[in-house]
Amino acid sequence: MAESWRRTPTESPVTFEIDTAASMPPFEQIKAQAIAQIASGELLAGTKLATVRQLASDLGIAPNTVARAYRELEADGFLLSRGRNGTVVKARPGDAAALLQLEARAYADRAAELGVNADEALRFVTTALSR
Repeated sequence: MAESWRRTPTESPVTFEIDTAASMPPFEQIKAQAIAQIASGELLAGTKLATVRQLASDLGIAPNTVARAYRELEADGFLLSRGRNGTVVKARPGDAAALLQLEARAYADRAAELGVNADEALRFVTTALSR
Protein backbone atom coordinates (compact mmCIF):
# COMPACT_ATOMS: atom_id res chain seq x y z
CA MET A 1 0.00 0.00 0.00
CA ALA A 2 1.34 3.41 -0.94
CA GLU A 3 2.27 5.73 1.87
CA SER A 4 0.49 9.06 1.82
CA TRP A 5 0.12 12.13 4.00
CA ARG A 6 -3.10 13.99 4.48
CA ARG A 7 -3.52 17.60 5.54
CA THR A 8 -6.46 18.25 7.82
CA PRO A 9 -7.76 21.69 6.94
CA THR A 10 -7.12 24.42 9.48
CA GLU A 11 -7.15 27.58 7.37
CA SER A 12 -9.14 26.40 4.38
CA PRO A 13 -11.40 23.57 3.31
CA VAL A 14 -8.77 22.20 0.95
CA THR A 15 -7.17 18.85 1.70
CA PHE A 16 -4.17 17.52 -0.15
CA GLU A 17 -2.79 14.01 -0.16
CA ILE A 18 0.67 13.06 -1.39
CA ASP A 19 1.18 9.52 -2.64
CA THR A 20 4.89 8.88 -2.20
CA ALA A 21 4.72 5.78 -4.43
CA ALA A 22 3.17 7.65 -7.36
CA SER A 23 5.22 8.46 -10.44
CA MET A 24 3.75 11.97 -10.45
CA PRO A 25 5.98 14.41 -8.51
CA PRO A 26 4.47 15.87 -5.31
CA PHE A 27 4.19 19.40 -6.72
CA GLU A 28 2.14 18.06 -9.64
CA GLN A 29 -0.06 16.09 -7.23
CA ILE A 30 -0.79 19.31 -5.31
CA LYS A 31 -1.55 21.16 -8.55
CA ALA A 32 -3.87 18.45 -9.86
CA GLN A 33 -5.76 18.20 -6.58
CA ALA A 34 -6.11 21.99 -6.26
CA ILE A 35 -7.42 22.31 -9.83
CA ALA A 36 -9.90 19.47 -9.26
CA GLN A 37 -11.18 21.08 -6.05
CA ILE A 38 -11.53 24.48 -7.74
CA ALA A 39 -13.31 22.96 -10.75
CA SER A 40 -15.72 20.99 -8.54
CA GLY A 41 -16.60 24.07 -6.51
CA GLU A 42 -15.19 22.60 -3.28
CA LEU A 43 -12.64 25.41 -3.24
CA LEU A 44 -14.23 28.80 -3.91
CA ALA A 45 -12.69 32.03 -5.12
CA GLY A 46 -11.28 34.02 -2.23
CA THR A 47 -10.52 30.98 -0.09
CA LYS A 48 -7.19 31.41 1.68
CA LEU A 49 -4.78 28.49 1.38
CA ALA A 50 -2.30 27.33 3.98
CA THR A 51 1.09 28.99 3.90
CA VAL A 52 3.85 27.26 1.97
CA ARG A 53 5.67 26.34 5.17
CA GLN A 54 2.53 25.10 6.92
CA LEU A 55 1.40 22.90 4.04
CA ALA A 56 4.93 21.55 3.54
CA SER A 57 5.13 20.69 7.24
CA ASP A 58 1.67 19.07 7.19
CA LEU A 59 2.55 16.96 4.16
CA GLY A 60 6.11 16.17 5.22
CA ILE A 61 7.62 17.61 2.04
CA ALA A 62 10.05 20.41 1.24
CA PRO A 63 8.70 23.99 1.24
CA ASN A 64 10.14 24.52 -2.26
CA THR A 65 7.85 21.74 -3.52
CA VAL A 66 4.74 23.53 -2.26
CA ALA A 67 6.09 26.90 -3.44
CA ARG A 68 6.56 25.50 -6.95
CA ALA A 69 2.98 24.16 -7.03
CA TYR A 70 1.61 27.52 -5.81
CA ARG A 71 3.74 29.45 -8.36
CA GLU A 72 2.55 27.28 -11.24
CA LEU A 73 -1.08 27.47 -10.10
CA GLU A 74 -0.73 31.26 -9.96
CA ALA A 75 0.84 31.35 -13.44
CA ASP A 76 -2.06 29.24 -14.72
CA GLY A 77 -4.56 31.72 -13.25
CA PHE A 78 -5.90 29.58 -10.40
CA LEU A 79 -4.29 31.35 -7.42
CA LEU A 80 -3.38 34.87 -6.40
CA SER A 81 -0.43 35.50 -4.11
CA ARG A 82 -0.88 38.46 -1.78
CA GLY A 83 2.58 38.38 -0.23
CA ARG A 84 2.34 38.40 3.56
CA ASN A 85 -1.46 38.25 3.31
CA GLY A 86 -1.29 34.74 1.91
CA THR A 87 -2.38 32.90 -1.18
CA VAL A 88 -6.02 32.75 -2.22
CA VAL A 89 -8.03 31.05 -4.92
CA LYS A 90 -8.38 33.56 -7.74
CA ALA A 91 -11.76 34.64 -9.03
CA ARG A 92 -12.32 33.23 -12.47
CA PRO A 93 -15.08 34.18 -14.90
CA GLY A 94 -18.36 33.28 -13.21
CA ASP A 95 -16.81 33.20 -9.74
CA ALA A 96 -17.68 36.81 -8.80
CA ALA A 97 -20.87 35.80 -7.01
CA ALA A 98 -19.05 33.15 -5.00
CA LEU A 99 -16.33 35.60 -4.01
CA LEU A 100 -18.84 38.27 -3.00
CA GLN A 101 -20.74 35.70 -0.95
CA LEU A 102 -17.55 34.86 0.97
CA GLU A 103 -16.83 38.56 1.50
CA ALA A 104 -20.41 39.20 2.64
CA ARG A 105 -20.19 36.38 5.16
CA ALA A 106 -16.92 37.76 6.50
CA TYR A 107 -18.43 41.26 6.74
CA ALA A 108 -21.52 39.97 8.55
CA ASP A 109 -19.38 38.03 11.02
CA ARG A 110 -17.18 41.07 11.67
CA ALA A 111 -20.21 43.35 12.13
CA ALA A 112 -21.65 40.92 14.68
CA GLU A 113 -18.31 40.77 16.53
CA LEU A 114 -18.37 44.57 16.77
CA GLY A 115 -21.96 44.64 17.97
CA VAL A 116 -23.30 46.33 14.83
CA ASN A 117 -26.92 45.41 14.07
CA ALA A 118 -28.05 44.23 10.63
CA ASP A 119 -29.77 47.49 9.66
CA GLU A 120 -26.70 49.55 10.44
CA ALA A 121 -24.39 47.08 8.66
CA LEU A 122 -26.62 47.22 5.56
CA ARG A 123 -26.56 51.01 5.66
CA PHE A 124 -22.75 50.94 5.58
CA VAL A 125 -22.82 48.67 2.54
CA THR A 126 -25.41 50.82 0.78
CA THR A 127 -23.31 53.92 1.41
CA ALA A 128 -20.18 52.20 0.11
CA LEU A 129 -21.97 51.02 -3.05
CA SER A 130 -23.31 54.48 -3.81
CA ARG A 131 -19.86 56.08 -4.07
